Amino acid sequence: MDRPLQIAFQGELGAHSHMACLDVFPDSEVVPCPAFEDCFQEVRGGRADRAVIPVDNSAAGRVADIHRLLPASGLHIIGEHFASITHHLMAPAGTTLAGIRQAASHFHALSQCRKFLQANGIEPFLFEDTAGAARHVAEGDSRAQAAIASELAAELYGLEIVARTIEDDAGNTTRFLVLGPESIEPEADSQHTITSLVFRVRNIPAALYKALGGFATNRVNMLKLESFMVDRSFASAEFYADIEGHPEHPNVALALEELGFFSRSVRVLGVYPASKFRRDEPA
Repeated sequence: MDRPLQIAFQGELGAHSHMACLDVFPDSEVVPCPAFEDCFQEVRGGRADRAVIPVDNSAAGRVADIHRLLPASGLHIIGEHFASITHHLMAPAGTTLAGIRQAASHFHALSQCRKFLQANGIEPFLFEDTAGAARHVAEGDSRAQAAIASELAAELYGLEIVARTIEDDAGNTTRFLVLGPESIEPEADSQHTITSLVFRVRNIPAALYKALGGFATNRVNMLKLESFMVDRSFASAEFYADIEGHPEHPNVALALEELGFFSRSVRVLGVYPASKFRRDEPA
């Protein structure tokens, strides 16, 4: 390829997703998109080579809608990345902390910095994303309004960081998935592999219990299991799961076979290397 990789992300330039793109693909060019569906369309249409999408945050939980959107995206999970999320208070040059009366940012960023805002008498101002809030403050003329965003956003929009690392809890981490138009699976004998899948169980008593039993009896570690509603119905739920192992590992193959027996549908979304971040975490 004679051009840099084009990496799509949801949000504006300077967003934490923008930073994650550069972490995973340092020499890439980013393609900011207003919505997750636009990211998927950019990759499907060939205007972007990959998408980097947040799915979970250690403080805020799962990213709304992403598990519902992934199965219909037409893309494959080919990797994961864990990024430390650090929030900074930024404002036009010369602004002092004492003069700030309002901080604009995304809901999650505001909630993660609640103690700092309360301690300094700063009113939260809800904005659709962190980088957009930084741009909004940079374009405004109020010295009383600041933004909570990334260091990259401060650089891009010419703002000065008034207070650094203002989040309430250290260790705030977001998990991102790397999506591509085609499946790129590690070899079956690769260690530290994750398989992500969605399934819908049959409408029979104890179906979920029986469907998951195969993972326990075959000693397959389930890293994540979440349910979400589908077809606008409270009677029909789909499940998203991350498991350790490759579908060609004998124990994983047996577990998936048993899952299929008790499920109406099973679909693998991706088989990919586990991030080193997982191996560094305490057991």
